Amino acid sequence: MLSLLVASAAAEPIYWENLGLTPGIDLGFFTLRYYSLAYLGGVLFAYWHLSKMIKQPGAPMAQRHADDLFFYCTLGVILGGRLGYAAFYAPELFTTFDDEGFVSWRLLRMWDGGMSFHGGLLGVLAAIAWVSLRGKLSFLRVCDYVAVNVPFGYMLGRLANFTNGELWGRVTTVADTPWAMVFPGAGDDPRHPSQLYQAGFEGLVMFIIMMLLFWKTRARYRPGMLVGIFTVGMSVGRFVNEFFREPDAQLAHRVVETGLSQGQWLTIPLIILGLIVTIYAATRKPLGSGTGVPSAG
Repeated sequence: MLSLLVASAAAEPIYWENLGLTPGIDLGFFTLRYYSLAYLGGVLFAYWHLSKMIKQPGAPMAQRHADDLFFYCTLGVILGGRLGYAAFYAPELFTTFDDEGFVSWRLLRMWDGGMSFHGGLLGVLAAIAWVSLRGKLSFLRVCDYVAVNVPFGYMLGRLANFTNGELWGRVTTVADTPWAMVFPGAGDDPRHPSQLYQAGFEGLVMFIIMMLLFWKTRARYRPGMLVGIFTVGMSVGRFVNEFFREPDAQLAHRVVETGLSQGQWLTIPLIILGLIVTIYAATRKPLGSGTGVPSAG
């Protein structure tokens, strides 16, 4: 922290490499990457907290459904996130073939490229739909309960991006941004640490909001309210933060041509959808509280 203050006072950018960060824990024979730990920590927290949530009156599912969600949502995040990245940001991964004529394994190498928030979201929605259909549950209410737990994992993921020194922000100046950083592989220009912006708003702030809504209000008795607010909040945060985040190199032309990044164009429909769901929830009569709302047995 002292080094950060000294750097700012001297009108010098902060050099990421001087922060002593590493991409993971070196075990000698293997490096346990923080990115992997972020996914694991996010999923485990979601399972633990969801199990705690469904013990409250009016829960839309039982523990066996939470167990199923733990498995299928994990698959949805990983497969949806990677396939979404290929579809939205790197379609060439679908058309890169090996010597035998099969799609290259690069498509499944999650450490070689990236993951898409929008793809992971679609994967989770597919998992929720599958569990809800099998268990005859309310899809919307299950979405409400799952949405509360997402920001925490998202925050861990963006912090892991920062410790990896990747997904840095756009070029800025120390005069405009005293905390500007120089990242390895991004040239000598100071940049916004946009990973921290996303971890702060889309992660920490949304996590606090969702926790307060669930535990301190009766929002969970209005089907769609929690997931609607989550969708709007995360999407608005992503839209704003994209102005500070460096666009993917292969899609930089999109910003030049339209003024908005690929991530922003993908986010606009989510903002609209989130508003529709929130308005729907707010205009419907809330479910009864306490024992008046049966829990899934």
